[in-house]
Amino acid sequence: MPVDSDVDLRVARQRRELRRAPWSVLAMISLGGGVGGLARYGLGVWAPVEPGAFPWTTFGVNVSGCLLIGALMVLVTEVWGGHRLVRPFLGVGVLGGYTTFSFHMVEAQHLIEEAAVRTAALYLAGTAVAGLLAVAAGMAGTRWVIRRRAGVHPAGIGGRAELVQAVGRQGDA
Repeated sequence: MPVDSDVDLRVARQRRELRRAPWSVLAMISLGGGVGGLARYGLGVWAPVEPGAFPWTTFGVNVSGCLLIGALMVLVTEVWGGHRLVRPFLGVGVLGGYTTFSFHMVEAQHLIEEAAVRTAALYLAGTAVAGLLAVAAGMAGTRWVIRRRAGVHPAGIGGRAELVQAVGRQGDA
């Protein structure tokens, strides 16, 4: 898998991008990861969780991160022409550093060790379901807002090209 997943290997000009050192992509991912990690740490300090209790802070971080990932993917793939570093910085870096599904598993393990098995099961299943629903909501909500801002009825645009054209018309006005 290439370092930059935005590179289409069928296009010669884009393949040449892989020969260059990926330092700018790695720097953006690192910078974004620091920003996202600090945000998550701040929320953990602001809203600590008692041992054996449902880990609401991590649950909220992961679900809100999923919502933002859904919104970001619509913006990056359907609206913004995008600089090649936007997705690595915001998606992999900021939101990758903000969400913490590894700590989610550690917290579930701690709940089981504290004999809070039902809470652990609810936490594991609830995070997965809420995360998937949040991604879908982020995507649908972002598309709805974009279409409303473009002055087009939300059901009136069929595909990406029409959405980009509608957003472009708004920017031209």
